[in-house]
Amino acid sequence: MGIPYHKRTHKCGELRGSDVGEEVRLAGWVHTSRDHGGLVFADLRDHTGLVQLRFNVDHVPGVHEQAQTLHNEDVIVIEGTVVSRGDMVNPKLPTGEVEVEVAAMDVLSRADPLPLQVNDEFEANEDLQLRHRYLHLRRPEMQAIFRLRHRVGRAIREYFHEHGFVEIETPFLTKSTPEGARDYLVPSRIRAGAFYALPQSPQIFKQLLMIAGFDRYAQIVRCFRDEDLRADRQPEFTQLDMEMAFVEREDVMAAVEGCVQRIFKEALDIEIELPLPIMPEQEAMERFGIDRPDTRFGMELQDVTELVREVDFGAFREAIEGGGVVKCLVAKNAEALTRKILDGLAEEVRGIDAAGLPYVKVKSGDDGVTFATGIAKFVEPICGQLCEQVGAEPGDVIFFMPGTFRDVCKYLHYVRTRLATILDVIPKGRWDTLWVVDFPLLDWDEEEERWVSTHHPFTAPLDEDLAMLDSDPGKVRAKAYDLVLNGMEMAGGSIRIHRREVQQKVFSLLGIGPEEAQEKFEFLLEALRFGAPPHGGIAFGFDRWAMMLAGVESLRDVIAFPKTTRAICPLTDAPGTVSQAQLDELSLSVKPPPNKDV
Repeated sequence: MGIPYHKRTHKCGELRGSDVGEEVRLAGWVHTSRDHGGLVFADLRDHTGLVQLRFNVDHVPGVHEQAQTLHNEDVIVIEGTVVSRGDMVNPKLPTGEVEVEVAAMDVLSRADPLPLQVNDEFEANEDLQLRHRYLHLRRPEMQAIFRLRHRVGRAIREYFHEHGFVEIETPFLTKSTPEGARDYLVPSRIRAGAFYALPQSPQIFKQLLMIAGFDRYAQIVRCFRDEDLRADRQPEFTQLDMEMAFVEREDVMAAVEGCVQRIFKEALDIEIELPLPIMPEQEAMERFGIDRPDTRFGMELQDVTELVREVDFGAFREAIEGGGVVKCLVAKNAEALTRKILDGLAEEVRGIDAAGLPYVKVKSGDDGVTFATGIAKFVEPICGQLCEQVGAEPGDVIFFMPGTFRDVCKYLHYVRTRLATILDVIPKGRWDTLWVVDFPLLDWDEEEERWVSTHHPFTAPLDEDLAMLDSDPGKVRAKAYDLVLNGMEMAGGSIRIHRREVQQKVFSLLGIGPEEAQEKFEFLLEALRFGAPPHGGIAFGFDRWAMMLAGVESLRDVIAFPKTTRAICPLTDAPGTVSQAQLDELSLSVKPPPNKDV
């Protein structure tokens, strides 16, 4: 019988100088091996880290001979003695003071040559990483990411347990409802021609749990959306869902803030101050051009419509006469913005449908500040007034944008974000978290010529705006709240509609008629008839939290087995075809796609 690998005495990364003289049994993967003739050194790795092994031909010749056959990622178990490395300490390793003099070794499994490296920096395209994801996940940095993700999940569960929330599972097989994105559909074998839908969120179920009297619910749950993917989207994702009864939005926000504080403490050992800042959505749009503002740096948008009203510049005049606005932002100390960079930035903005990017450079003149380049000749007459109003000084560049309020916000937000990267003005290691509130309840869809929900159709309007549902729906504000971290929306929630007549009125505004409402939401509308408490909640993007806290740029780095941007799993080759017999059982026939490459 070999070495009892199931009875390890220590983990590899646990050994320290205080363990010198200890007899140990370790198991793991060979990270690297180095043959120096009479001595063979190998780094042994498990999930806790690395420790150096020493195989001495004079100590145990047979084991030394075995060690000469080792390859990277072979799985071994060893027994030996912890010894000091003396002056050969490796300061890069927590175990760097010691090594293990190996007395016995068993090779538990051999590794073939690897398609991608685990033990050093490597260049491997994403498809290769995902095809061999189990190897990619062995890398220490990936192990660290998923242990951080675990800590975040544990912190959330412990926090909500301590505050009286009940975790209740909601169905994965449910009914298709109009929630914005496409549903993933699952055909029913029992009811031919009928389909389940995988849930985009537990929204309706958590409302029903409040109507059922559970008072406080929280669940870390998988959700599914059949939508086009990008770095921060996956077809299946994880979110924290919570709901509370007999609350207003301040109560939900306070509960969430405590959870966020716990997450930062457990994940990064960072203390954040509460309460978090609150910003109305209109203010966020005015100052930052977006409803999820990054407040870590300046370059805020400023309205100069009135100041430039008499300026003889066609784009300004056209915007103002058309009821639009002119806004600007000031890039401070922007000497690094060369003509090439400015032209490139203007081209980028045209790529998102802007007409251009007017700008001026602020210079020192004989009589004070003056403008140069760009549209300097048009705005020079108001140079002093403009610089005083927007706080511009020599060395700065002022970027203008005329147009509708919505377009100006969109384009200048893009410019602000790009300039922050180009000028490197975002502070490192800073976490700006805030609430954005007072969103419009409804948004007008120009293409479909109808109202759509800004959040979802179950969001309650502010009490003081309720009467405007009939007279001026576009001005109705929602009891909604988004949690924003460093310019990223991390959570979104609202107080829900708990009165049947209000829910029916909102459905009507959204173009959901009585028959469709009854077909899609019969169980919710019926439940609202039997005593629904005021209630509200929120959904956290759990994967997004893990991504932000881990400092990575893609959700795929924090999901164990993710899909590509084409919603394909290279590891399992899903989605795949099924047999004709399976299709027959489901009463389905499949027609070929219109494009064979789709």
